[in-house]
Amino acid sequence: MITQEQTRIEEIPPPSTGPARCETTRHVVARDRDIAIEVLARGQGPLVVLLPSLGRGAEDMAELAGPLSERGLRTLCPEPRGSGGSTGPLEGKTLHEWAGDIAAVIEHESAGPAILIGHAHGNWIARTVASDFPHLVKGLVLLAGSAGKVPRGSDAAPIPADVRASIEGSADPQLSDEQRLEHLRKVFFAPGNDPTPWLTGFNRHLMAMQTLAQRRTPVDEFFAGGNAPILNVQAEFDVVAPPIYANVLRDELGERVTNFTIRGAGHALLPEQPQAVLQAILGYLNERFGLALRS
Repeated sequence: MITQEQTRIEEIPPPSTGPARCETTRHVVARDRDIAIEVLARGQGPLVVLLPSLGRGAEDMAELAGPLSERGLRTLCPEPRGSGGSTGPLEGKTLHEWAGDIAAVIEHESAGPAILIGHAHGNWIARTVASDFPHLVKGLVLLAGSAGKVPRGSDAAPIPADVRASIEGSADPQLSDEQRLEHLRKVFFAPGNDPTPWLTGFNRHLMAMQTLAQRRTPVDEFFAGGNAPILNVQAEFDVVAPPIYANVLRDELGERVTNFTIRGAGHALLPEQPQAVLQAILGYLNERFGLALRS
């Protein structure tokens, strides 16, 4: 039984013989003449949609999407509008526009409702989709996600200004690799973990547009994530969504939120502890939704 404060992960081994690796296909979902969303799709089964971090693209989620599809899930990794083959206006938008793109992807699949897995900024998009389109969302898995609020009685900022500055510095092409690595170590990676995988993969313009969209969207418009059950996966050394704020969602939303802590990881989480994250998700999906996923 996964409890609110569980921090140990029961080992779930990878497939021993298992199915062949699921082939990745790409298709485009056209919302209208101006908006088209490229989707990386794998496998067959219950629908899971994976949403990447701020300023980063769909390939970031492949490390999860591949193993999840091999265990009997249909995984979709949409490129955010403005990334990869996804197109559409970026100026003056809110999180609701990006959420509408994901809703269109789910509707196009005709296999919903979906379980949404959102990493960092992707957790805000996932909760916005669940708030705006509750009929399309079966459950939420939030990975290293800031709640967008702090505990009641605190006057601290959910994400301090110096942390935001290092997030932006991590993606700044005007800085040297060593300067960027220092920013990555400060805000994304746990002590001793190698930050070099994230020297690539950032889209600076997309990051800026997504950050502005965050600021234009009142937190209360997406905070609750509709009425979907939530697995809130926290990282032990996260400074963007720090452990001291880990219970904000649970305190506000009650028992539909299950907290889980991944040891030895920071805000990047996926390149640091991919197997631990996979195991936590599989355990939750099997227990909460009765999905008999292959182990």
